[in-house]
Parts: sequence; structure tokens; C-alpha cells
Amino acid sequence: MATFVDFVTRSRVWRSFFRHGMPDNPLDRSLVMTTNIFFHLHPVKVNWSSLKATYSFGLGVITTFLFAALGVTGVLLMFYYTPSVERAYSDVITLQTQVPFGQLLRNMHRWGAHLMVLAATLHMMRVFYTGAYKPPREFNWVVGVGLLILTLGASFTGYLLPWDQLSFWAITVGTSVAAYEPMMGTTVRKILLGGPEVGQGALTRFYALHVMVIPAVLFLLIGLHLWRVRKDGGLAANENAGEQK
Repeated sequence: MATFVDFVTRSRVWRSFFRHGMPDNPLDRSLVMTTNIFFHLHPVKVNWSSLKATYSFGLGVITTFLFAALGVTGVLLMFYYTPSVERAYSDVITLQTQVPFGQLLRNMHRWGAHLMVLAATLHMMRVFYTGAYKPPREFNWVVGVGLLILTLGASFTGYLLPWDQLSFWAITVGTSVAAYEPMMGTTVRKILLGGPEVGQGALTRFYALHVMVIPAVLFLLIGLHLWRVRKDGGLAANENAGEQK
């Protein structure tokens, strides 16, 4: 049995997962702790004052949770939605009236999107107010600004998908306003709409951006954002406000 255990712990498969042997000696027992991914997500030390609930109000965690909830509800909605100008609106009506808990599912996704925009905005305000954008965290501040822009983009692209009068004219006005940007406004409008007006081309592009492009980039940047928070020593706080633990 010992020979088999030694063979497994020395194998490349085991090393690719755990990076250490069986925890039957002081070295491997310490490696179990230092290489643990859950411990790795946390900084080595944190500022005591930043642990107070009223310091951050958990706005970053709330925003991340809402992103995960939107991903789950969005995938479920995709089972009942067809990005076609002929079927999009009727699919939404069918979802709300014939699918069990369909109205609840759509409302969870819609209100979750609104709350994510609100939470991300409040989070950025909190970071600015507490000076958490200052060195050495300026890179993570830039990443956060990008995340806020992508969050607004996700909300904007999802607005067209129900294909009702409200969404149709809202996107028409929004893309028309974007066209007034002097340098690339007209090009951006053509890329978004895929033609001179809101139609099938626009619906296809907005759907692709909403369910694939923007969520993928958001996922990657959120991972980078959380990693940088960890590497920068956790939440920023006034070093004189509390003792580091």
C-alpha cells in the first residue's frame, strides 16, 4: 500500500494538481497550507480598519455575486430565446406567460443587471472616497474603470434583446447619440447596428456582445481585479487608521 501511495504522490498527475507529496512530514504539511488556493486568494496581511463592514459595505463582493447570478439566469434565459426579429418578442412573451417561473427568471436577470450597475458605481465611489486608487493600486483602479464601462455595455446591449418598442427606440436614440462622436462615432454606430438602422443585424450583434464577448472579458478582468487586490495587500486603508494583522 505504501509503495502505491508513494507512486501516486510522485506521479506527474499528482504533482500537476497538488505540487507536494502526502502530508506525512513537516515540509509537505506546510506546503498543504502555503499552496492552498483558498488561502492564496487572501493577502498575507490586511489593515485592521479595512475589515470593518462599514468601510467597504461589501460592494465589490456584491457586484461579483450579481455577475455570477446574471450568468446563471442568462444561461437559463438562452434556452427560451431566439435572437430573431420575427421571434424575439414572442419568445419573451412565451417565457413570461407559459414557462414555469419564467417571469421570475426574467425579472431576476433584469433587476440583477440594474443592481449590478448600481453596486459597481457605488463601489467605484467608495474606492475614490477612501483613496484606494492611489499607488500602488493605480493599475487596479484602471482595471476597475474598465469593468464599470463593460458593466454599462452589458446593460446597454441587453436592452435591445426583448425587441419591444421601448428597447427598439432606446437603442435607436442611443446609437444615434454615439454617432455624434467626432472621430469614430459613425464607425461605431455602423459596427453596432450592422446597417443604417436597427434591425436583424443590430439584434445579432447586440446578442453576441451581450452573451459572449462582454461576459468573457468581464470574467477575465474580474479575475485580474481580485488577484491584484490580493497582491496589493487587500482593501486599501489609511495605514495609520489601524494596525495591520
